[in-house]
Order: sequence, then C-alpha cells, then structure tokens
Amino acid sequence: MLKIIKRYIQKIKQNPFILQSLITLVLRVIGVFILFGFTLFLTKNFDPKTVGRYDFVRSFLLVIGSISLLGCDQSILYFRGRLKISNASSDLRSIYIKMVGIAFSMSIFLFVIVLSLDKEFINTFFADEGVYLILLKSTGILFFYALTTLNIEVFRALDHLYVAELFRNTIKYVPVIIGAVILYYFYDETYLVDVFLFGFVILSLITTSLTFYYFTRNVIKSEDEAVSYKEIITKSYPIAISGMALFLLMSFDIMFLKKYRDDASVAFYALAVKFMTIVSMVIITVNITISTKIAEYFSTRNTIELNKILRNSSRLIFILTLPATIIICVFSESVLGFFGKDYIAAKDALLILMIGQGICSAFGAVPVYLNMTGRQNIFQIILILAVGINFVLNRFLIPEYGMTGAATAFVLSSFFWNISAAVVIYRKDTVKVFLN
Repeated sequence: MLKIIKRYIQKIKQNPFILQSLITLVLRVIGVFILFGFTLFLTKNFDPKTVGRYDFVRSFLLVIGSISLLGCDQSILYFRGRLKISNASSDLRSIYIKMVGIAFSMSIFLFVIVLSLDKEFINTFFADEGVYLILLKSTGILFFYALTTLNIEVFRALDHLYVAELFRNTIKYVPVIIGAVILYYFYDETYLVDVFLFGFVILSLITTSLTFYYFTRNVIKSEDEAVSYKEIITKSYPIAISGMALFLLMSFDIMFLKKYRDDASVAFYALAVKFMTIVSMVIITVNITISTKIAEYFSTRNTIELNKILRNSSRLIFILTLPATIIICVFSESVLGFFGKDYIAAKDALLILMIGQGICSAFGAVPVYLNMTGRQNIFQIILILAVGINFVLNRFLIPEYGMTGAATAFVLSSFFWNISAAVVIYRKDTVKVFLN
C-alpha cells in the first residue's frame, strides 16, 4: 500500500498540470472554509433578512461586474496565451491599462443608468423600500469591484497563479469579515452591505499596487504590433456576454426569490448555492489552470497535447467532485442545520443543486474551451438561449415552488448549455471535452 501511495505521489510530482491543479485546489478549499466560517458567523449572529440582502447584493455585483469588465478579465488570459512565446509582459501591461480604461468607462455608464431609474418603481417591484439605494451604492463602487477582479486575473496571466488564488478565495473576504465583526460588537448590523461594498475599494488599491509591481519585474518588449482598443473589445465582448449570461444563470433565482418570497428565503437558498460551489470550485480551478494551455496548444495546432490535457482535466474534475457531491447529499439536513434550524428549509433545493452540478462536472472543460479557441460567439449564443430558458423557468416555478423551483430552473438550464456546448465542440474539432 505504501509503495502504491509513493508511486502515485511521484507521478503527481512529474506531472506539473496535476500538481498545479491540486495546489490550486488546496488554496480554494482553504477559501471555502473561510467562506463557510464567515457564513456560519452571519447565520448565527445576524438576522436572515440582513444576510439575504447581503447575498442579493453579491448576486447583483456579479452581473453588473461582468458588464463593466466587458470580458476583459477573461480575455487577458487569451492575450497572455498569444504573447506567451515572446514573453512580452510590457505589451500585456499596455493591454491591461487599456482594459482599466474600458472598465472605468463602463462603470460610469452603468452608474448613470441606475441613477436615472425611477426609485419608486424599483422599490415597488421588489417590495422593498431600500432596494434602489442598495443598487445605487453597488454601481457607485462598481469600478473598484471590476478593477479588483481584473487584477486577480492579471496575476494569473503573469503566472502568479497561487497569489491570484489567495486573493480570489481568501484575502477577498478579509475586509467584509473584519467589518462584520466590528458591526456585530460595536455598531448596527444593517450596515453589512455598506461594509461589503467598501471592502472592494481597499482591495482594488492593494491589487493594483501588486499588479504594477509584477509588471516592473519583466519589461521585455515584443516586436509585434500593439493591441488596439478595437481588438481588445472585439475579443472581449463575446466573452463578456458569455460571462454575464453565466452570472445571470446564478442570479435570476436570487432576484425572483426576493421578488416573490422574502430576504430570508434568499438567505436560505444562497446557503444551498454556497454548498454547490464546492463542486463548481473544482471545475473552475481545473479549467482556470488549463485555460492558457488550451489557447497555446490550439494556436500552435498541437492536437496531441490539447487532447491529452482535456482528457486529464475531465477525469480529474469528476474524481474530485464525486466524493463531495455524495457526502453533502447524504448529510444535507445536518450540514444545513449546523447553520441554524431555519436553514433546513433549503434541503430539497440543496439536493437538486448538488446532483445537477455533479452531473455537469462530467463535461470537463466545456466552459473554457470555446472561449480559449476563438469560438466565443458560439458559446455566447448557447448561453443566451440558456439564460432565456432559465428566466422562463424561474418566472413560473419560483412563485409556485419557491427554492425548489429555483434549484430546478438552474439545473435544467445548466444541463442545456453544457450538453449543447459539448456537442458543438465535438462536431467542429472532434474533441471530447466530456468524461470518457
């Protein structure tokens, strides 16, 4: 037995892809423990309505954040893959500065739009007098949120993968955790949303300073022509639409639950979604690790290595997600009850989400393959259709079935886009991105 373990460890050490994925996964697991620890603190000490409002803002930021970034957070990886051979970090810095300008312009544009909306209409629509002010505050700090997100992806593009993971999964929560503790002991818990939003101002300053520090360490200049704003937008906006579609798939349920139920239901359902992220975390971790490699191998037409990395990634994703899916499903009532007896109400929704996400894990690198191989438009169309399906299902299922309806809508729309994308990839490139 010891010989088998030693042989397996040696194999991992010899395979940089598996080793990097596992280290990244460990960092994400640490982040998950921090997230659930913070969630436990909130559910035990804050009113469910306050927690629900916090989760509502998180979902809203995901959507408008993807709009303000216009896909730049993902396309920076594409451009890095293209510049990899020349190691032209100064060219990447020029691209990054232009992307910051794009994010700033879009953030101002979105803030003006929200500012022009009718306050009474928004508050009446959600049956909550404070919703408009929350939306206004969220768009007010939108640029800092977008800048933080972009900087974290730049860390990844510059091969500081572990630093990126630390910020994405651990350091990102530090400001809101400290703020929540201060609110609990000294101030009013209703300021939780404000503390959460202000945290991104601090994070953007820290990550921007670190980004320019990394750029100054390598100033090799490429002889290639500089990338224009037009090219950045052309490559980025299809990814933006795809990213926004994915975030809408994860946000419509929250939005409709707030409209047709209440903030407490949002909090209960959001906890079930957080458990589902344990499975999705594995998928995202592996896909992010291989994203630049897919772009590199596809550009150089290295089909052997491309198929190899896709095959290994799909197997690794499924092996790592299966145990978590089974454990959470078997002990679903216990894990929810640990956060408070009221949260057991989300049991059925949790089971649906976990089983659905477990099945989707068999589709491996589907979410990243099309974006990294210049097929962003195809992925965009598939996801837009999935968003339409998700919207209709949520509209009719949530008023009748609440959280269970929301989970069902999410899973069915996820099946649609994963299967559709896998079929398209196989027909175009004869590449199997799903488990085989």
